[in-house]
Amino acid sequence: VQLQASGGGLVQAGGSLRLSCIASGRTFSSDAMGWFRQAPGKEREFVAAISGTYGTTNYADSVKGRFTISRDGAKSTFYLQMNSLKPEDTAVYYCALRRGARGPYDYWGRGTLVTVSS
Repeated sequence: VQLQASGGGLVQAGGSLRLSCIASGRTFSSDAMGWFRQAPGKEREFVAAISGTYGTTNYADSVKGRFTISRDGAKSTFYLQMNSLKPEDTAVYYCALRRGARGPYDYWGRGTLVTVSS
């Protein structure tokens, strides 16, 4: 499985971006998909995830109400709509795929840089 993230860029605070992640290879509708981010000098952190079977979503507290994760199962593509962006959202964003409902993520994309200016 290969994951390719895109959609990052430079945006002013309060603006919006939509990240996309295309999964190629042997994927299943039961796969969970998630977004993580890593800011300069910080550890990678969880942002959002969506389950495969029921499409259940969960979010980090820092992005609740501003970010929305979704997926297009037919295209093995998932998205992260980011609204009301803040400078502290600046990071490299990574998409990931997990087989099943629990456990570590099995596959990771290379990441896309999001920079939010104040």
